[in-house]
Amino acid sequence: MKAPTAMRVWFLVFAVIIFVGIYLTGFSNAHWFLYLPVIGMVFAAVTGICPSQIAINKMFGSKEK
Repeated sequence: MKAPTAMRVWFLVFAVIIFVGIYLTGFSNAHWFLYLPVIGMVFAAVTGICPSQIAINKMFGSKEK
């Protein structure tokens, strides 16, 4: 399942916003868990594959055909 370009850009913009928040908080003050969504969204933006969306579709069933 590949994400369209608009969704990939949204993932990248959202990841940048979170990363800027981590930067403004201070890298030494931010918990390591905050980096996981940033890494996942950058991965989704670069590859077009969103692992969390695939996992949710497998858990609750996909309505796509």
